[in-house]
Amino acid sequence: MKKLNGLVSHETWASLIGMIYLGLIVNLLLVVSSLPLVVLLVTTDPLYSWPLLAIAAPLAAPGLAAAFRAFREHGEGGLGPIRAFVAGLRATWRRALLIGAAVAAVIVVLLVDVRMLSNTAVAVFTVPLLGVLALLAIAVGLVALVAIAEVPAARLRDVLRASLYLSLRRWYLTAASLAALAAQVAVFATAPALGLGLTASAALFFAWTNSRFTLRPVLDLDEKAAAQA
Repeated sequence: MKKLNGLVSHETWASLIGMIYLGLIVNLLLVVSSLPLVVLLVTTDPLYSWPLLAIAAPLAAPGLAAAFRAFREHGEGGLGPIRAFVAGLRATWRRALLIGAAVAAVIVVLLVDVRMLSNTAVAVFTVPLLGVLALLAIAVGLVALVAIAEVPAARLRDVLRASLYLSLRRWYLTAASLAALAAQVAVFATAPALGLGLTASAALFFAWTNSRFTLRPVLDLDEKAAAQA
């Protein structure tokens, strides 16, 4: 143990423990803030309960934006995870709900179209296109939530426009974020306790990092870092 302490500095240990604490607290607060959606996912079959899931899904959006605020505060040495999460909820819950509702509405419309067109002659062309549009809606919603967590006072119209443009422009980051979220969904489907208790914050942290870099042209992150230095 002494050799290990000699190899790893006190600052490294403190950073590691801080990240573990951040992840556990964010996971807990996400479950609490998204409880209606979590309960439905755990206790019902999504194939039959999707209308209720579509209603409950937007209620999880404020928690996601609050989690992104907690990640930012941790990286900047600001508020602790609990205070940052609560501050994020207060600052962004209205806009986050609107973003979540818009994304849910778009996905429901697209999935209904997929169901209607799946047995038609044009399904080979339209179904993949509608699937891509659904993924794009999720990506834009994710980047928009990160944007309002960074700049809560930004106009929602500007946030959505920038999120759409930059998600497409930096498609490789968008694809990586979606892959991380897909992996989290797979973990949750097979082991809900593991997904909610351990891996959710890790997947969201990765998606937050990618989305924040995606937003770099409009967030002026380099200037912020220079000002803090």
